[in-house]
Amino acid sequence: MGRRRENADAADAAAAADDRRFVTALARGLEVLRCFRPQDRWLAHQEIARRTRLPASTVSRLTFTLQALGYLKHREATGEYALAPAVLALGFAMLSQFDIGRVARPMMQALADHAQAAVSLGVRRELTMIYVAHCRSGARLTLGLDVGTRLPLASTAMGRALWCGLQPAERDHLAQRLAAEAGPAWRAQEQGLARALSQFGRVGFVTSETEWEPEISAVGVPVDTGDGREPMALTIGGPSARLRGDFLHQDLGPRLVAGARSITAALQAADWRD
Repeated sequence: MGRRRENADAADAAAAADDRRFVTALARGLEVLRCFRPQDRWLAHQEIARRTRLPASTVSRLTFTLQALGYLKHREATGEYALAPAVLALGFAMLSQFDIGRVARPMMQALADHAQAAVSLGVRRELTMIYVAHCRSGARLTLGLDVGTRLPLASTAMGRALWCGLQPAERDHLAQRLAAEAGPAWRAQEQGLARALSQFGRVGFVTSETEWEPEISAVGVPVDTGDGREPMALTIGGPSARLRGDFLHQDLGPRLVAGARSITAALQAADWRD
């Protein structure tokens, strides 16, 4: 699945590369940074070359430049590389545009405490969802995920909520990319997304009950920022033994819908886009 996603991303980049404004060196440098996953600490030179599919000599030049600019650090003893603080600066600059810490977190924490679960806010990155804010309750059993975590789009409540917040033309385009990535598995994924869209039309939220992970259930809603941009998605997730039945559908679902509306209103009132 990861390889198919890489192929889809490469196809998009190849199409953009035909434009004379496209800067290939910049794209390759960003691809080096993107190849680091949340669980990675250090990556060897050859692993970076494998993931980016770039020649080793090109990787050497890119890593040297990124190290000089503070985006990578180098461990000479092993020849490995790790992301450096300058990358965090880029991430925090993006997060500050959403004003998530000041506006959304108090409402998210209240939801997490009530549900005794985890509440997350995410955005779409290509064919995955990325956590940009995350609050946990004090419950002993809760999701051990955090900001920067990537989730599959089609099988998670977060991805399905985002799907329901898109315009039909946007969903059609995204469906083509998801189908190319999933191959034979797309039929089941498509059915899941169709069920989510139907559920959202009926009750205003979507669920994923043991579909992503056997012991995890979640409920999600899109968050429309009101400025025409692609929506975010807000979810409550936790152990399926607790998040089920009336508690999931009659309590948490409606609370999440109200929470998303409150976050949208607060973001707009704070004029967070400026």
